[in-house]
Amino acid sequence: MKRYIYADNAATTKLDTEAFEAMLPWLIENYGNASQPYFFGKKAAHAIKEARQTIAGCINADPDNIFFTSGGTESDNWAIKCFGVSPTDAKVIVVSAIEHHAILHACKNQPNATVTYLPVDKDGIVRGEDIVMAFDHSNHPACSRTSYLTSIMMANNEIGTIMPIKDLAAIAHENGSVFHTDAVQAVGHIPIDVKGLGIDMLSASAHKFNGPKGIGFFYDSGKHVYPHNDGGAQEFGMRAGTENVAGIVGMAVALKNNCANLESNMKYIMSLEDYFMDLMEHSGVDFIRNGGRNHIPGNINLSFRNADGEAILHRLDLKGICISTGSACDSVNTQISHVIRAIGVPQEYANGTIRISLGKYNTLDDCDSIVEALVKILSLSKK
Repeated sequence: MKRYIYADNAATTKLDTEAFEAMLPWLIENYGNASQPYFFGKKAAHAIKEARQTIAGCINADPDNIFFTSGGTESDNWAIKCFGVSPTDAKVIVVSAIEHHAILHACKNQPNATVTYLPVDKDGIVRGEDIVMAFDHSNHPACSRTSYLTSIMMANNEIGTIMPIKDLAAIAHENGSVFHTDAVQAVGHIPIDVKGLGIDMLSASAHKFNGPKGIGFFYDSGKHVYPHNDGGAQEFGMRAGTENVAGIVGMAVALKNNCANLESNMKYIMSLEDYFMDLMEHSGVDFIRNGGRNHIPGNINLSFRNADGEAILHRLDLKGICISTGSACDSVNTQISHVIRAIGVPQEYANGTIRISLGKYNTLDDCDSIVEALVKILSLSKK
């Protein structure tokens, strides 16, 4: 069997073995519907309750403020599309220019909302003064009941930059805005305290922190959104639909394990990143690294001069190495991503952008192999 190297952990991660084992009984043996009142259903309901408590503990939230969803995209859409005091209120939404498309597209599809897009600096950071300017109410439609929402991602999915969430949330609150953060890339990878950071709403997805695909959660500190689905009374009446018990249990186990080993995981992955970057700096290849110094460990976004990122991806794939280019969640499009444009990467480098995202299962040997392959591919492309 051909050996392959997986270095696209920002796109998805390997399922935690303990999480997988914890899921099996709820698929095969205890498969009851958690909404049913008999003992077979009550066992599933109890498992969901325990998982909710576990997840809440990992981010310092109250369990009743955790709602289970199908993943980060649904959670982001919930924050944007279901926000507001009443359906007739005017809505003002402030977001960064480098948000995930789950946020940007949801904003675009809000006909009754005024959306302000904040610029970022060369590292991908939103400046506090830009949020203040966005809340110049003279630029917004006059309305006696206007709802304000600010949504800034905790860590960017392409360049890994971590935002100063606590400061940005404080500014939003000072201007009467609820604060949401897309924390899909951050949960399970860096410490998160929703109360300490001042976060009102948060989105997360299990498969980004070694949980199963198709499950995530949405944190809402206090009735900032309307119910997502109509139907049954699941999720405290906020999201109707039979619960994915196995997925919920697996997500809780994966997150608990990652948070329990957070410091050691971060230290190990950063050692891999430092080793990788040292190899690249001595490789003789002409490149620039994108993103800020404060970033998700292992997220390495590189732009190569006069190169084609898509071609690099496919040539690495032929060598059994998995990385991404542009936005991994928008793989149909091969144009320069909105993130790379927003941070001002020079044109001669922008088209040659790739993302290598190392995780806890990667090794130093993987780093050696990736750099060796990159050097060969880029040297051949110049001939």
